[in-house]
Amino acid sequence: MLASGLSGTIFWPTTAYLAGLTDWRTICLIFAALLLFAAALYALGLPRPQTAAAPPAKTTEPAAAPAQTTFYLVAAAIALNAFVTFGFSAILIELLKSLGVQPDLAVGLASSLGIIQVAARALDLLGGTRWDGLSTALVAAPALVLSLILLLVFGASWGGVVSFIVVYGIGAGALAVARATMPLVFYDKAEYARALTRIALPLNLISAAAPPALIALLDGIGPQAVLIASLVCSGLALGLLVLLNQRRPT
Repeated sequence: MLASGLSGTIFWPTTAYLAGLTDWRTICLIFAALLLFAAALYALGLPRPQTAAAPPAKTTEPAAAPAQTTFYLVAAAIALNAFVTFGFSAILIELLKSLGVQPDLAVGLASSLGIIQVAARALDLLGGTRWDGLSTALVAAPALVLSLILLLVFGASWGGVVSFIVVYGIGAGALAVARATMPLVFYDKAEYARALTRIALPLNLISAAAPPALIALLDGIGPQAVLIASLVCSGLALGLLVLLNQRRPT
């Protein structure tokens, strides 16, 4: 997860550089070759999984499963925040350009976002057992809301854009960790994988729908519509996280 946060930092400027040298079809072929190379690493470079021994039978009663409504709250909070973060990861450069930021600067700012996100993830990782995923989300979600307000209020001013990048990067980076760890607050280890599997389908659908939905708003109405829609989603997610905190197991 830490390494994946640097993907935009590496490949946004790389793509911008390649766009100055060749056409988009060649760039797609280059990236397709990289994907095939990654697939070959998976197929040939990783050791074969070993057959694990059967775990010993449990002698204690399993923990009581949380209410079904709690699961829906967790899934909805994760999906709403993911709509914003996955959408912005795809359209951020175009959003900044539509606000009046110069193209080269927009690429640079979007690329720096990955470093800030990785730093936020690393801080959460260093926290270890001092706090859980829900606590991380309760700090990161307000940061996401604040970053969108900053961009709405100050627009393309230098201070407004830089403040947005820093605050948004911290919030989005920490939320990437919280998405994976927050269910552990409500589910024991035996139920954790099942809960994540159930969350995966709506999360993947939301993540796939976010970029075309936001870019349609950007093209059809303008950047303000994108920011307001994202602010509504982030605000709803924050409200759900507050409700979840009230349901935190003792």
